[in-house]
Amino acid sequence: MQALILTGGLGTRLRPLTSDLPKPIVPLVGQPFIGYMLDWLRGHGIDDIVLACGFRSDGVRDTLGNGERYGVRLRYVEEPEPLGTGGAVKYAQNLLDERFFMLNGDVLTDLDLTAELEQHERTGAQATLALIPVEDVSAYGFVRRRADLSVSEFVEKPNPDQAFDGLEFDRSLVNAGAYILERSLLEKMPAAGTNFSIERDVFPKLVGKGLYGYEACGYWLDIGTPQRYLQATFDILDGNVRTAIGDRLRADGLRLIGSGSVEGRVSAPALIGSGARIARTAVVGGRVVIGDNVEVQAGARIDSSVVLDGAVIGKGSVVSGSIIDCDARIGPHCHLSGHSIVGRGVDLGAENTLAAGVRIFPGVVIPDGAVRF
Repeated sequence: MQALILTGGLGTRLRPLTSDLPKPIVPLVGQPFIGYMLDWLRGHGIDDIVLACGFRSDGVRDTLGNGERYGVRLRYVEEPEPLGTGGAVKYAQNLLDERFFMLNGDVLTDLDLTAELEQHERTGAQATLALIPVEDVSAYGFVRRRADLSVSEFVEKPNPDQAFDGLEFDRSLVNAGAYILERSLLEKMPAAGTNFSIERDVFPKLVGKGLYGYEACGYWLDIGTPQRYLQATFDILDGNVRTAIGDRLRADGLRLIGSGSVEGRVSAPALIGSGARIARTAVVGGRVVIGDNVEVQAGARIDSSVVLDGAVIGKGSVVSGSIIDCDARIGPHCHLSGHSIVGRGVDLGAENTLAAGVRIFPGVVIPDGAVRF
């Protein structure tokens, strides 16, 4: 079975992590984010994967190669300009089989694609949408189905009173961004090179013409913001989503510690990369990811945070609920909290305080005591 993954977005909501790195290869708990999707697909027997790329696609190709390390075949299609979700699948049509999955590349999930495919075959669908229940549909468009599981209507971001008024069969089901398509649908789409949305311009026209919805269960999260990036990190560490890294963590007592000098206290769950140096009086964890060759100096405390490769956390500094990108330097006695992000290579001087989601972009130098939130 084959899958097309849409990875052409700019990742603007996740900047500065994506300022100089394509979103699919942003590190997430020890591997590129897209690696979780490749593992998930392989687990459902999907081993032929096409990546529809855009922004800085060379970086994605250089990191993932031909997919051999993930046990899949990877091929790439590079859009000359953003073409929307429909334009992306149409642009890739020469590489696509008679039936294929089409997936949003921004999602961390463990939904059962095998069960979705079984329903698709059983109903004789032209297209099947994976749908996931949410408590509050007002932030999403939601989908109504008939009793035979065919889609009857799309409703765009209703208010809470409207959302549950007169539903025929389902409640609170939203699009999970995992589709099964028959290739024959591509012939009904606009020409290659046209910018259009498969969700807004194609699927509504298929209502009553072979469009079905599969109600999925399991974990599903769009990691497009710093808050959701951290939530995805915590959920992998806590085992709320099924991943190979999570399985290894549970097998090792929720602490994976690579080679290095770890003298301070490390509380579970935590992933500590190789070459990390954690001073004797430092405290790390729980819900912490420390990358390779990170230095955590004496008296520093880190919790509920991600510190990526080569970063330095200075003496007595506190990092809580924040993200420190590669090779950043946090000076002594700083305090970071509230989903703050420090970009790659930033030099943050001593006694600075960052909070309330402040973002420092790559390469910036901030003097001692210059920022007080």
